[in-house]
Amino acid sequence: MVAMVATKSPRPDWLRVRLPGGENYTRLKSVMREHNLHTVCEEARCPNVAECWGQGTATFMILGEICTRACGFCAVTTGLPTTLDLNEPSRVAAAVTAMGLRHVVITSVNRDELPDGGATIFARTIEAVRRDNPDTTIEVLIPDFKGSKPALERVLTARPEILNHNVETVPRLYKRVRPGANYSQSIELLERAKTLASEVVSKTGIMVGLGEDFDEIVGVMKELVQARVEVFTIGQYLQPTKEHLPVERFYHPDEFRELKRVGEGTGFRHVESGPLVRSSYHAAGQVPGATPTQRLS
Repeated sequence: MVAMVATKSPRPDWLRVRLPGGENYTRLKSVMREHNLHTVCEEARCPNVAECWGQGTATFMILGEICTRACGFCAVTTGLPTTLDLNEPSRVAAAVTAMGLRHVVITSVNRDELPDGGATIFARTIEAVRRDNPDTTIEVLIPDFKGSKPALERVLTARPEILNHNVETVPRLYKRVRPGANYSQSIELLERAKTLASEVVSKTGIMVGLGEDFDEIVGVMKELVQARVEVFTIGQYLQPTKEHLPVERFYHPDEFRELKRVGEGTGFRHVESGPLVRSSYHAAGQVPGATPTQRLS
């Protein structure tokens, strides 16, 4: 493995990204505001926003913009949501139409105060997008729903092409990185999804740079393959603010190439591995026949 890069040094060159801008970016942002929608690209300060929005692709974030959990890595606002927007599914579908997307990714904040964790809105959003955009493939990045089997079933009845749930990190770091969640519960959710809907592609991902070691990463990979996960993403953790967890180390691009090689050897169908990789990065390429368009209207 390549030697680690000290975090006290300036951010390595391979982690520097261009500022967002350009015609597609401006028009896509206008579509989002017109339909009163949120994106995880903005709320989580994704480093790929310039690239993805410039190509006319984005990840919709439903169920509002306030999350009931306070994960140590996430920039999304934490608090207690006060409303549930039942018209959100139709607005997402309208935005997908306006953007001309062939593949759409839909995620959400955690809504632990809701009996179903927001699963019904997820299902209605999938159904609305499919009704108005029958040729668009759909990926959902769901929360753990506190392990609720009925909530997971509700999402899967709408039959998204990809069901993603991120485990985020290795088990040893869960209490610090992902309080309020449970590693075993997340593994169980992913395995249960394949049992309930074997045709739906299962996907997950982790961040590195939080203090994990190589053997722990490989151990997670093996558990995920045993749970029948098919697509795996792995990217560099970047501290969004000084209040969030610090970066313990920066991984070199060569290390990400090695992790991709190991992951493919472990048995994943597809591994997306790189410093700037996030859950939805190049998502369309992970579904046969799904390609994003750059048409915005």
